[in-house]
Amino acid sequence: MNKSYIKSSILGISISTLLIITMLVAMGIGRYSISIGDIINVLLPDSLSSGNIDPNVKKVIYNIRLPRVLIAALAGSGLAISGAAFQSLFSNPLATPDTLGVATGASFGAALGIILGFDSIGVQSCAFIAGIACIGLVYAISKVKGERPMIMIILAGMVISSLFQAMVSLLKYVADPQDTLPQITFWLMGSLSGVGFEELILGSPFIIIGIVIIFLLRWKMNMLSLHEDESKSLGVNVKVVRLFTIMSAALITASVVSICGNVGWVGLLIPHISRMIFGNNNKSVIPASIGLGAIFMIIIDTIARSATAAEIPISILTAVVGAPFFIILLRKTGGIH
Repeated sequence: MNKSYIKSSILGISISTLLIITMLVAMGIGRYSISIGDIINVLLPDSLSSGNIDPNVKKVIYNIRLPRVLIAALAGSGLAISGAAFQSLFSNPLATPDTLGVATGASFGAALGIILGFDSIGVQSCAFIAGIACIGLVYAISKVKGERPMIMIILAGMVISSLFQAMVSLLKYVADPQDTLPQITFWLMGSLSGVGFEELILGSPFIIIGIVIIFLLRWKMNMLSLHEDESKSLGVNVKVVRLFTIMSAALITASVVSICGNVGWVGLLIPHISRMIFGNNNKSVIPASIGLGAIFMIIIDTIARSATAAEIPISILTAVVGAPFFIILLRKTGGIH
C-alpha cells in the first residue's frame, strides 16, 4: 500500500478524532460547567443513555451549546475550504473567501437589515441575498468579448468589494449612534452569540452543499493551474470547474457571513497549515481544511464566550491568534511554495 496514502489516512483519522473531542470539550466549557460524561449521556439515544439526566444540563446542551458548536464547526469548515479553493483557483497564497467581495456584500446586506429593523432571521436573509448578488455583479462585470479572464474576475471582485465597503460605511454613518450603530459594529466583528437551531437550519444547507461540491471537485482543482488545452486533454473542462468552484465558495461565504458576521483569517491560515502537513495536493488539502477549520473555529468561539464576562468578537480573536501564527509559519517555511 502507498506510504503517502497510509500517512494521509492516519492524519485524517487523527483530525476527525480531534474534532469530535474538541466538540465535546467545547460543549462542557462555560459558566455552567458540564462533564464530558454528562454530555455524552445527553447526546446518546434514550435506549443507550444511563438515565438520571439533569434537566438543566439537557437544556444547556440542546438549546445553547450544541447548535453553537455545530454552527462554529460548519463556519470554520466552510471558510477554510473556500480559502483553499480560491488559493488553488487563483494560484495565489493570499486569496481568501472574500477575494471576490462576497463577505463585504453580505456585510452590507446585514447592515441594511439591521437599519430596517429586521429580526435575526431577516438580517441573515438580507446578508445571504446581498452576498449572492455580489458574486452576480462580479460575473457580469468580468465578461469581456464573451469570455471571463481570471484577471478580470479578480479585478471585478476588488471593485465590487470596495463599492460595498463604502456602502457599509455609509449605512454606519446614517445609523442611529445610540442603538443601531453599535449593533452593526458588533455584527461586523463576527459573533455566534444568540444563534440557535433556527439559524443553523436556515444557513447550514447552503454551506453543506458548497462544501460537498468543492470536495467532489478537489482532484480536478489540481489541474486549474495548467493551460486550458492541457486540462482538456486530461478530460477536465477548466471553465466548468472554475464556475462551480467560484459559485460554491461564494455560496459558503455568503451563508457563513449571514450567520455569524465577517470572520477573518480562517480562510487564509487554515489552508496553509493543511498544505504544510499534507503538501500541495488538493485531494488531501481540501479534506484537511474542512477538519482543521472546524477545530480552529470551535476553539476560537469557545474562548470568545468563556474567556471574559463579556463575549469577545470572533474576528478579534482570529486576528490575534492568526497573525502571529501566520508569521511563524512563513518564517518556518520561507514562504508558501
